[in-house]
Amino acid sequence: MEPGDAARLGPGRAARALPPRLLLLPLLPLLLGRGLRTAAAASSSGAAAEDSSAMEELATEKEAEESHRQDSVSLLTFILLLTLTILTIWLFKHRRVRFLHETGLAMIYGLIVGVILRYGTPATSGHDKSLSCTQEDRAFSTLLVNVSGKFFEYTLKGEISPGKINSVEQNDMLRKVTFDPEVFFNILLPPIIFHAGYSLKKRHFFRNLGSILAYAFLGTAVSCFIIGNLMYGVVKLMKIVGQLSDKFYYTDCLFFGAIISATDPVTVLAIFNELHADVDLYALLFGESVLNDAVAIVLSSSIVAYQPAGLNTHAFDAAAFFKSVGIFLGIFSGSFTMGAVTGVVTALVTKFTKLHCFPLLETALFFLMSWSTFLLAEACGFTGVVAVLFCGITQAHYTYNNLSVESRSRTKQLFEVLHFLAENFIFSYMGLALFTFQKHVFSPVFIIGAFVAIFLGRAAHIYPLSFFLNLGRRHKIGWNFQHMMMFSGLRGAMAFALAIRDTASYARQMMFTTTLLIVFFTVWIIGGGTTPMLSWLNIRVGVDPDQDPPPNNDSFQVLQGDGPDSATGNRTKQESAWLFRLWYSFDHNYLKPILTHSGPPLTTTLPAWCGLLARCLTSPQVYDNQEPLREEDSDFILTEGDLTLTYGDSTVTANGSSGSHTASTSLEGGRRTKSSSEEVLERDLGMGDQKVSSRGTRLVFPLDDNA
Repeated sequence: MEPGDAARLGPGRAARALPPRLLLLPLLPLLLGRGLRTAAAASSSGAAAEDSSAMEELATEKEAEESHRQDSVSLLTFILLLTLTILTIWLFKHRRVRFLHETGLAMIYGLIVGVILRYGTPATSGHDKSLSCTQEDRAFSTLLVNVSGKFFEYTLKGEISPGKINSVEQNDMLRKVTFDPEVFFNILLPPIIFHAGYSLKKRHFFRNLGSILAYAFLGTAVSCFIIGNLMYGVVKLMKIVGQLSDKFYYTDCLFFGAIISATDPVTVLAIFNELHADVDLYALLFGESVLNDAVAIVLSSSIVAYQPAGLNTHAFDAAAFFKSVGIFLGIFSGSFTMGAVTGVVTALVTKFTKLHCFPLLETALFFLMSWSTFLLAEACGFTGVVAVLFCGITQAHYTYNNLSVESRSRTKQLFEVLHFLAENFIFSYMGLALFTFQKHVFSPVFIIGAFVAIFLGRAAHIYPLSFFLNLGRRHKIGWNFQHMMMFSGLRGAMAFALAIRDTASYARQMMFTTTLLIVFFTVWIIGGGTTPMLSWLNIRVGVDPDQDPPPNNDSFQVLQGDGPDSATGNRTKQESAWLFRLWYSFDHNYLKPILTHSGPPLTTTLPAWCGLLARCLTSPQVYDNQEPLREEDSDFILTEGDLTLTYGDSTVTANGSSGSHTASTSLEGGRRTKSSSEEVLERDLGMGDQKVSSRGTRLVFPLDDNA
């Protein structure tokens, strides 16, 4: 278009005919102004967003730092509690104070700190807002919440009843000192249970093994069902009087009976050990408590697994009952096998390697293999408590013989320290949990009924079983022993750990609160009355643990040798039954040579056609030694040929430990050749020190009336 054409078109049409870029020229200042303002607004909005994001990051960092500080304070609180407990224990031991055990002290200090944290620290966070998810029919373990385009992850902590929504804990410090129950099971319980098996005195344990098994298995089952049925009656009474605000089923009562049947007489046993109380009484109580914990946890798992068919899931169903029994047997046997196999593997590794040249590595491997037993059993669906208990017994019987001198001392001391710290930590936490736990359900009727049910269940557990056991025992369980066992049925760490593991429902919360109060009472009252009870029941103290108790009150004790007339003599085999004598012979001739450096060479015990295998499995140390290594605590079986040694060091010698004992000997005709296992057992029982030249010897000892 030419310039002249614009004049001919007129002003309006000429304007429309101009090129667009020329038409925009007058609008450039306006457009530029608006663009600059828009850019400025955008940049200011971006800067504000960046400032807001920076502030959020700074606040998040401060929250993380505060959380880290609170974590440190909570752990420091427990360390200071343990430190204070140790110092007070030293003071009590120095002053010979026995009315309060160290576990009772730990609970008292925990109570004091719990009161301070509950009423002395202010709330540090506001009330949380509740969100409704009515479309969902179940709770999720992990929840992602979209808040203004940002996703936040939340984890499930448990169910809160509608009446307690406004009383949710708002004190972050109290939340920090409330530990995950799995911490107790996976970290604190393994060293306690393993130490019980690793430090087991096999001599007195196996001599009373029949009674211990009866008390631990049959007695725990009897106690569980008696307590469960009595508590079900208490629950019915609570429902009638209107003190039951939620569901409480019969299976819940049985579960409570199972967890509260787990005895933990740590206070009584510590006083027994300090006073050197009667060794058989100590063995009965200790053995029952060790196996009783294992039985209680498997029994509680079986009750939880009870699932009847049909609509009523809490009615009795024979099929479901026998299924639960099968689960009990399967879990217990599987856990036992897993613990024993782990101990055998550790024994083989320590035998066929040169780890003993490096004690630090040897101790570390021993520690990890022992602890992994618990976790392996739990991961496979078994019970870690049973597995780690029998792993400890197996490690003490086999692996301990393969360790170097340094590793033997280190492993004993390591697990002893871990046991002491873990146990006192749990009791400190018990005192703390009375004020920091937020789901307590206090019911006076249920608590009083629980105390009565426990007393009756313990009585039905001890007295009838003792009566039937005495029918087959040479050395009877006296009434004073029975009363002391009845009195010593304390509840402790295992009952607490089982109760706190599940506190989701109303019934479980009431059980936890009641269990906590029962533990307090038994540790403080019963534990404090142990020493006066020993005196009142006339139970011997100051007893040498290697000395056997007198089996009767006769003035003279006749102990037969292995002459031809020994079968009709007065024997004091106690509970060394033929089954355990066979086991000892098999263990000494085959298992010990395979798994350790002790015992006779396999070339002399295995058949000739196994010669190559025997030479491969037999340790060179066996050939180097003139005689097999002495086995720790191997004198737990008394064979018929070893009955002359029932009194050990105190009676074989003419001037023994009890100065009034004298001996006269008369030779009897006849001898029989002993196997190598019997000779080693005889030497382990003390024959190597007395140099008795004749086996067919009748030893007659006049005993004091007060012996």
